[in-house]
Amino acid sequence: MELKVTTKTNQYPIIIENNFDGLLSAFENTGLIGRKLCIVSDSNVAPLYLDKITDMFKGSFIKVVNYIIPAGETNKNLDTIRDMYGFFVQEQLDRRSVLVALGGGVVGDITGFAAATYVRGIPFVQVPTTLLAQVDSSVGGKTGVDFNGHKNMVGAFYQPHFVYINTSVLETLPKREFAAGMAEAVKYGYIIDKSYLKYIADNSEAIKALEHSAMAEVVYGSCKCKAFVVDRDEKETGLREILNFGHTFGHAVETLSGFKLIHGECVAIGMMAGLYFSMKRGNITAEELASAEELLKYFDLPVRVEGLNVEDIFKQMFYDKKTKDGKLNIVILNEVGNAYTEKNASDDEVIAAIKYIVE
Repeated sequence: MELKVTTKTNQYPIIIENNFDGLLSAFENTGLIGRKLCIVSDSNVAPLYLDKITDMFKGSFIKVVNYIIPAGETNKNLDTIRDMYGFFVQEQLDRRSVLVALGGGVVGDITGFAAATYVRGIPFVQVPTTLLAQVDSSVGGKTGVDFNGHKNMVGAFYQPHFVYINTSVLETLPKREFAAGMAEAVKYGYIIDKSYLKYIADNSEAIKALEHSAMAEVVYGSCKCKAFVVDRDEKETGLREILNFGHTFGHAVETLSGFKLIHGECVAIGMMAGLYFSMKRGNITAEELASAEELLKYFDLPVRVEGLNVEDIFKQMFYDKKTKDGKLNIVILNEVGNAYTEKNASDDEVIAAIKYIVE
């Protein structure tokens, strides 16, 4: 399966397979062979796939080197980027060199930001190995790192040359990480495509069992939704803001939890806040709110958070990048399958939504 992302700055394919067999061909088709290549991975993913992919590339590139970062969100920072720059200089990578992000969202974000900024920009490729990265973060060109405890505060919009998704790697994914990815997939159904949401609900057992055809449909459906948005708004000046559904609440929870809750879990919690807000506005029904909670729980996602203070979450939300001129922009639903950014949310409405998700 394949689809294209088209932006003002780039056009590139998203290739969805059940193996790595077509990865080298994808490099050939985009003219990226015969260069120096650096595969960036992390301490969880590298032992599983790095040797296989490195062996596959031998003979097609001038030089293949690897850079491994410690796994986890706490390493997504400028210190890691600085160390990467040092390694790139040591290996004499230049503007024709290529970076490959082999890993989840953290690896993809870090590698993309390094590619965007090293010698003012070099090509990079996304090879996402978590469901969250496959359905969301590897597509669309958002790259960056956390700064002083604030999520994704430093970054750049920088599109990959292509995205290669191998759904079979999900078989080695911890259940918690799989659930986190399903949060983002469910999000696309609520904000863009009601029929895609119905597919997820109707095929939830097959999806949870990692049946290959079902997973290909989930990944394709999410990527199609994201490509639709990115094609129209590459740099989040309007429509793309709807992709933040659940994220303004969720990022605050993620930060205040000290990243003990992972991103997708926080998105699920944040979506429940956004859905409650939407219900209070009269845009969705109480039954639709309950249905969302049931679906998220089926995929082993949290829908409430314990041990956090409502006022602390409210204050933290103002550090979010979507905040403009000191006002919170909250993505809510017009109806299931259709979202918009509410720029005039009252403090009382936001606090009520936070109270709904805090136990």
